[in-house]
Amino acid sequence: MFTGIIEGLGTIAAIQPSGAGSRMVIASDFDLQDSRIGDSIAVNGACLTAVTRQNRQFSVDVSPETLKRTVLGKIKIGERVNLERALKLSDRLDGHLVSGHVDGVGILQERKTLSNAIIITYRVPSALTRYMIEKGSVAVDGTSLTINRLDATTFDVSIIPHTAALTTIGRKKSVMR
Repeated sequence: MFTGIIEGLGTIAAIQPSGAGSRMVIASDFDLQDSRIGDSIAVNGACLTAVTRQNRQFSVDVSPETLKRTVLGKIKIGERVNLERALKLSDRLDGHLVSGHVDGVGILQERKTLSNAIIITYRVPSALTRYMIEKGSVAVDGTSLTINRLDATTFDVSIIPHTAALTTIGRKKSVMR
């Protein structure tokens, strides 16, 4: 389990195909000294298992199913990712409970500034919105957010400057006009 409070960023350092799956090497911007082989680490929200760890790098095996259902199937070397290590039961619970099991992929449809916030509209399949509610939580690339507006195929979230600065969401641009 995760909280959706991103611990830091990482960079995809290598992608090695393994049949229909892959092994990814990720360089973390933060110290991984407390992490062990076998630990769960959310990479852009997908719960993956560290299979190697050395200094600030770790590798994960990514199954064909995960590549198909997440943004990891299209990720490239050098891209930045959100990282969060698994929740410890002794930790304070910030954010929301996030399973690390990704339900689908959305498209950033619109991005606009409103006062100190960035309002982002995502387009998603209606099969996903049927499980969403306004003021409920959603994880976007592993970042725990609150749904501000919702209809059959889109939802809005409001990004504060802190979240924009510390996660990949602040760097993303709209793909639809």
